[in-house]
Amino acid sequence: MAFRCQRDSYAREFTTTVVSCSPAELQIEGSNGKKEVLSGFQVVLEDTLLFPEGGGQPDDHGTINDISVLRVTRRGAQADHFTQTPLTPGTEVQVRVDWERRFDHMQQHSGQHLITAVADHLFGLKTTSWELGRLRSVIELDSPSVTAEQVAAIEQSVNEKIRDRLPVNVRELSLDDPEVEQVRARGLPDDHAGPIRVVTIKGVDSNMCCGTHVSNLSDLQVIKILGTEKGKKNKTNLTFLAGNRVLKWMERSHSTERALTALLKCAAEDHVEAVKKLQASSKLLQKNNLNLLRDLAVHIALSLRNSPDWGGVVTLHRKEGDSEFMNIIANEIGSEETLLFLTVGDEKGAGLFLLAGPAEAVETLGPRVAEVLEGKGAGKKGRFQGKATKMSRRAEVQALLQDYISTQSAEE
Repeated sequence: MAFRCQRDSYAREFTTTVVSCSPAELQIEGSNGKKEVLSGFQVVLEDTLLFPEGGGQPDDHGTINDISVLRVTRRGAQADHFTQTPLTPGTEVQVRVDWERRFDHMQQHSGQHLITAVADHLFGLKTTSWELGRLRSVIELDSPSVTAEQVAAIEQSVNEKIRDRLPVNVRELSLDDPEVEQVRARGLPDDHAGPIRVVTIKGVDSNMCCGTHVSNLSDLQVIKILGTEKGKKNKTNLTFLAGNRVLKWMERSHSTERALTALLKCAAEDHVEAVKKLQASSKLLQKNNLNLLRDLAVHIALSLRNSPDWGGVVTLHRKEGDSEFMNIIANEIGSEETLLFLTVGDEKGAGLFLLAGPAEAVETLGPRVAEVLEGKGAGKKGRFQGKATKMSRRAEVQALLQDYISTQSAEE
């Protein structure tokens, strides 16, 4: 038996009866990205308006008597609705679907059927799988490559068929119906029960499918193929948008275009050239800055070498700089005779550090320096460097190094 959502994808609410309600748990992804387990109830209805996930299509969102349904899954011939409030078996309930989400899924799923059929008809490109994503959808084509010309031809053809207002019909066939053999399909679930549902785009395609669909291609409005990329095992992934998603994508793109026009102070058609000029200018500035930083590092190294502290512990902190800057200083100095402690970054926050000096001393002190600065690092051959989160504790590091030097001197 097909659910109400499959018999009438345009229905937004209806009344049915609760068959059972049992305790259950649902694993979800929390706001921190970690898995969370919710306690609730698995509710089974006589029929349902909420589509259970399947066939590449996510489940519907909606309510039962204004109680939110957090997940809908199929189990054989029935649908399980997860709620956090129990519902009494035998009671009559009102089911409502989140129509915006439902209609979006209808547009994307029917769009996939159309693209799949046209790609196969025009170029023999078979669909092996597809994914209805939150922002865009992907069709996996059984080909190592798809040309830009093929993509353009597919997009033109599908949009012509949308303008032709071709009807989309849904029928149910028994498993032993001879027509089943003529219908495109990628197989049935192991727990499939009841008749087979066939979605037909008039004159274009007939396909076994459990999902919700538009009744006429005109409801797709438009399809935009965003491009292709290499997939797994010599497959090609084709990314597309259908219907309202195209309008939202155009609005986002237009907002970006307006922002770039204001920032670059040029017309939209000149954006690419303006960015290229900015990139060239930025590369030149980075090169000049690197040369100046190297010159500065050499000068600093000479100053440190002439420091009255030479032979003990020499420290330097600079807000601007990077690992290369510190290594240039260490290279120029050649710090076999002293402990050189260099840091760059925020004086009280995060930054980089480098400890250079006698190999044995650096091997002993490096991990302890990283610990004091609440960072981590690694080293070899008289150098230990890494990242730190507490530059405010540089004075503690200096004291640690001074104690080490003093202890070594006393032992000698």
